[in-house]
Amino acid sequence: MIIPSLTHVRVHDLCLFGHHGVHEEETRLGQRFYVSLEVRADLSVAIAGDDYTQAVCYGQLCQSAERVFQAGPCKLIETLAGRIGTAVLADCPAVQDVSVTVRKPSAPVPHAVEDVSVTVTQQREYRVGFSLGANLGEREAVLRAAVEALGHQPGLEIEAVSSFYDSAPWGVEDQPPFVNIAALGRTVLPPQAVLGLCKEIERSLGRVPGRRWGERAVDVDLLFHGDGTVCHPLLTLPHRHLFDRAFVLEPLAELEPELEIAGRSVKEALAGLDRVAGDVTRRRPGQGG
Repeated sequence: MIIPSLTHVRVHDLCLFGHHGVHEEETRLGQRFYVSLEVRADLSVAIAGDDYTQAVCYGQLCQSAERVFQAGPCKLIETLAGRIGTAVLADCPAVQDVSVTVRKPSAPVPHAVEDVSVTVTQQREYRVGFSLGANLGEREAVLRAAVEALGHQPGLEIEAVSSFYDSAPWGVEDQPPFVNIAALGRTVLPPQAVLGLCKEIERSLGRVPGRRWGERAVDVDLLFHGDGTVCHPLLTLPHRHLFDRAFVLEPLAELEPELEIAGRSVKEALAGLDRVAGDVTRRRPGQGG
């Protein structure tokens, strides 16, 4: 499993003046607020290249918060914090999650307090796609178990699963035929963490090391993770063979033919493949599995 390299970036006590609050005097007169932000992002490229353009800009974080303050009054500082978090995620694509604290030193409460504050944490959500296959043992049961295991992972939700598809072996032909499915979902996890989950599920369902593209109890491939690209010896996204395999594209096209991955729609990619009759066949409802 690849361990993601996440950097914490903080801005502490940005002072902003705003007309926020429940009482009429607060919205009319205004008051000072202090905003602190902490974001997590994979800044390994910025760190390795000492490249400012690949980093998270402190000034941008401050501008995002200031823009929310100037957009109009809010009754709740909880609302302010939430809107600032949303703005940061929209303005800073590298940020994976953000924690926003809004302090209100002059809160109108009948007690001696230094200030009141709230903290709101938001995580970026990514669309993800999986291709699953098996050609050993109880193939359909194992594939169902793999999808169920994916859906039970904290931070990962499976939204749609395709029909079963019978497919001829790809890459190595002297092995039994496969059963394949596709699944689409959403996650707040980074791609490296999702890859780790896939590998753990494979191991738990009986996958053992074998020849490349050979027979297997189960295969759980991460096809894409949002619009991001990853180039690493253990993980390439989008999956390097995504557009070469009918047994991947056919189930995806069933679920969402107009889905665009790396600028290509699934439907168009499938139409451009060189096919062999019977290479991939969708099972009819009630036809086994």
